[in-house]
Amino acid sequence: MNTLLPLALLQETTTTTGISPLGAGLGMGVMICYLAVVLLMIIGMWKVFTKAGKPGWAAIIPIYNIIVALEIAGKPLWWIILMIIPGVNFIVWLLVCLAIAARFDKGTGFGIGLWLLPFVFFPILGFGDSRSSQLATA
Repeated sequence: MNTLLPLALLQETTTTTGISPLGAGLGMGVMICYLAVVLLMIIGMWKVFTKAGKPGWAAIIPIYNIIVALEIAGKPLWWIILMIIPGVNFIVWLLVCLAIAARFDKGTGFGIGLWLLPFVFFPILGFGDSRSSQLATA
C-alpha cells in the first residue's frame, strides 16, 4: 500500500471542460465593448472641449480634463478637491454636467444624460449643432 501512494501523487489529470475558450472569447468581447465606450467618451469630450474654445487634447489627460470641464462649466477650480472625495464626486460631477449642458443651451434632462450616459451624450453634444452660449472664463 505504501508503494502506490507516490505513484498516485505523480499522476496528472488532463481533463478539459471547454470553458476556457468560451471565457477567453467572452473576455475579448467585453474588452472590445469597453474600449469602444472609452473611445466614444474621449471623442465626444474632445469635440465638446473644442466647441467651448478649450484644447481638445485635454480630454485624454486624466486630471486636466476635469479641470477643463470645470472651466467650461464655470465652476471654481477648487472643486477638483471635491472630486477626490468618494461619494461627493458623483454629486459634484452631476452639477458640472448640468452646468455644461446649460452652457450649450440644453436642459436639465440633457445634463442628467451627460452624467449617467456620458459615452452617448458627449458625442451628441460634440457633434451636434449646438454652440456654447457663453464661454467660461479661465
